[in-house]
Amino acid sequence: MAEIEIGIGKSGRRGYSLDEVAILPSRRTRDADEVETSWQIDAYQFEIPVIAAPLDGVSSPATAIEMGRLGGAASVHAEGLWCRYEDPSEVLAEIAELTTQRSSGSSSGNSSSNSSSSGSSREAERIERMRQIYSVAVQPDLIAKRVAEIREAGATVCIAVSPASTESLLEHIVRAEPDLLVIQGTVTSAEHLTDGAHEPLDLKHLVRRLEVPVLVGGCASYQAALHLMRTGAAGVLVGVGPGIASTTGKILGVGNPQATAVADARAARMRHLDETGVYVHVIADGGMRTGGDIAKAVVCGADAVMLGSPLAHASEAPASGALWSRSSFHHKLPRGGMRRLDEVGTLEQILNGPADRADGKTNLMGALRKSMAVTGYASLKDFQKADLMVMSPPTIRPGGQ
Repeated sequence: MAEIEIGIGKSGRRGYSLDEVAILPSRRTRDADEVETSWQIDAYQFEIPVIAAPLDGVSSPATAIEMGRLGGAASVHAEGLWCRYEDPSEVLAEIAELTTQRSSGSSSGNSSSNSSSSGSSREAERIERMRQIYSVAVQPDLIAKRVAEIREAGATVCIAVSPASTESLLEHIVRAEPDLLVIQGTVTSAEHLTDGAHEPLDLKHLVRRLEVPVLVGGCASYQAALHLMRTGAAGVLVGVGPGIASTTGKILGVGNPQATAVADARAARMRHLDETGVYVHVIADGGMRTGGDIAKAVVCGADAVMLGSPLAHASEAPASGALWSRSSFHHKLPRGGMRRLDEVGTLEQILNGPADRADGKTNLMGALRKSMAVTGYASLKDFQKADLMVMSPPTIRPGGQ
């Protein structure tokens, strides 16, 4: 891809979001009930390419069980409320109320300085309350309990942890014996460099000593994806700041539009496969709202997707539609909003339909299957070969033309 000159001695690539690309139909079509949306990672096969994100407003033991019944999976965070509180229902209800207050305040339309000051004060109070809620220590026995709940119901158990807490919680997680482990941060690298004040996290050493398949991320570039693949990870999560609750791009200035990020990871996967003969799965994480977005992520190179906000619309959502990222109450640099989403149906309706609305928020898998059918592809692997068209051209063309 040609680089665009930003200034003398500094250039950059043009990146594309999923909204800026479309899937090009091929010379054939097929029936939607003939396409196959299953995928497999290690020994675990799933009927649909969806993992619910490890957000407390999305994934709980109950939703993990339901996702398993529907053919997908959900990742429950080992540092989340379900592993801090025996019964987090009261704090989840409180957080839902906090997001309701935020929505009411932001929709008033009052732009006076007094209103702005009051809104800032309420935001500070919400962040402080969230910090208090999450100051309760993680209870290792609850990690084991949540894993057991999900396993006993027959669902694949996926547990998530942040890079910063991986070493301290790993012993407890491994002892609980989840089926899959997710190591997820805002930006995750194969080796975290430090000035010596903290022990560096060497993912290559860590992943290779584990028997459980590991998914690592997030990443948003070819080199970062390739280095994560070389750790021995079974899959990489691709996406830095594309979710609706994230303000990482605004606050840190870091990111890559999701279509380009996934395509870059796809190229890294091809190189890693050529070098080692090992196929590493690419999982698009964030930035998808509809089945069409999921379809475009697959065509860009994703084997599966990790969804947050689309599943927070479900009637089973743990916090009644409240959505927030773990970085939204960071102890020094909060970067993420608290959102309240409307209920659009059950998890089953959102994933498998039937849809009773035309906004694309329900029957996501039906839309994916229809997209595959009308473009003539029978499997997700075949669908990755489809061509894409750019819908909106770059505003600045290479070479100033």
